[in-house]
Amino acid sequence: MFCAISGSTPEEPVVSKRSGLLFEKRLVEKHIAEYGTCPVTGESLSTDDLVPVKTPKAVKLRPLQAASIPGMLGLFQNEWDAVMLSNYTLEQQLHTARQELSHALYQHDAACRVIARLKKERDEARALLAQADRQIPMLPSNLAAVNASAVSNGKRDLERDDELPPPSKRIRQGITPEIIKELTDCNAMLSSQRKKRQISSTLAPVEALERYTQLSSHPLHKTNKPGILCADIHPSKGLISTGGADANAVVFDRSAGQIISTLSGHTKRVTSVKFVARDDLLLTGSADKTVRIWQANEDGAYNCRHVLKDHTAEVHAVTVHATNNYFVTASMDKTWCFYDLSSGLCLTQVNDPGIEDGYTSAAFHPDGLILGTGTTESLVRIWDVKTQANVAKFDGHSGAVTDISFSENGYFLATAGYGGVKLWDLRKLKNFRTFTPYDSNTPTNSVQFDHSGSYLAIAGSDIRVYQVASVKQEWNSIKTFPDLSGTGKASCVRFGPDATYLAVGTGDRNLRIFGSPDAASEA
Repeated sequence: MFCAISGSTPEEPVVSKRSGLLFEKRLVEKHIAEYGTCPVTGESLSTDDLVPVKTPKAVKLRPLQAASIPGMLGLFQNEWDAVMLSNYTLEQQLHTARQELSHALYQHDAACRVIARLKKERDEARALLAQADRQIPMLPSNLAAVNASAVSNGKRDLERDDELPPPSKRIRQGITPEIIKELTDCNAMLSSQRKKRQISSTLAPVEALERYTQLSSHPLHKTNKPGILCADIHPSKGLISTGGADANAVVFDRSAGQIISTLSGHTKRVTSVKFVARDDLLLTGSADKTVRIWQANEDGAYNCRHVLKDHTAEVHAVTVHATNNYFVTASMDKTWCFYDLSSGLCLTQVNDPGIEDGYTSAAFHPDGLILGTGTTESLVRIWDVKTQANVAKFDGHSGAVTDISFSENGYFLATAGYGGVKLWDLRKLKNFRTFTPYDSNTPTNSVQFDHSGSYLAIAGSDIRVYQVASVKQEWNSIKTFPDLSGTGKASCVRFGPDATYLAVGTGDRNLRIFGSPDAASEA
């Protein structure tokens, strides 16, 4: 008989009443004292359940190897070899641990040296900045006062403008730690809300979008230079703003079907318009190198509060941060500027030496900590707003990136240009799908996700709407709207709240509204 634990003949055999298994008494009692269970079955077991077995004393046989002197020498040799191998392994592990510790200490020392050097450079820069503050009379507070001198017709005092130093020599406050904390807090709040947010019950279903048709067409801009170049929709007031080749921006009330205000002041085409829900503000960027901040009056008309002249080339994009306190402009001068909305001051102007041409598009990520920009050289660049560092690059378009849009879930980025629309997975930083609705000579001019992230609209020689899916699932085409302008160019497309309608700007100066025929009949 053999012990169920050691597999050898027990000296003091005992039998378990519960399982009937045979054990060496000292082994099973030690296991019971530690665990209170049977070592084989795992059932509860105590020493009272053990019954001793009386057996005649038997002499244990020595192993065959120990029956002779050569056998015993072999056993000793094997044990010695095992001890030596174990000692060698321990020495190797000790050597590796010493190397890793040495490398870690070297890295720590190098990091301390780099930090000390950066602190020294920071202190020197602060000293130079303080010296420049004493030498240059035009301080940021004075710049704010100069910006505030803009009047309602968009004109400013030219003599005051001449006092401003050139953009490259102006003092920039920078994105301060307080602003970074504000951006980070906003990011944390929006990220937590996104996980809990449900898709609105009033979101237009796919069946409704399949029935959409043109409901109305509104000629908003002058005929001397026809064409709507950009558009934006107010998130709550039902207002639509458009920018045209006639250098005007227009604010249109969709429900009333009439123009509320025509914003004149730019001297060249308006390339970008953006509503700011807070304080009823509207931002416009233009090919005249300026950005204007417009404030709505009680009667609905818009007056120009600030004229911003920090760029030296055409401004192609304006995008507002989720806090509604800051915004970014992107220009063909190879820079993008981060502004404080209330004062109109440029806090920082980022110039990447790797940019060969200029920026053609820009958009904030929904959480506000990263910025996407498109360039004329077909590159999409992703920036960390806090550090203004370029953290990723997407290459794939064959021409200028005309428009970019982030999905509300924060995972997807859609970019438009020659060669169609490319969808990028921001988690893996790769392109996972490409739509090529037009030929290689026809650019896709505009792309936008709706606010819920359920639909994607693109505009080129026609307008197309897709249902948003996952990386692996197919993004089905829901509806294709033909270009009714006759110009073959739909320049911009925007979703209304809950995708209840589409606003499309075309090359014939008309704003077209697409929606459900049922909604039109009820109206």
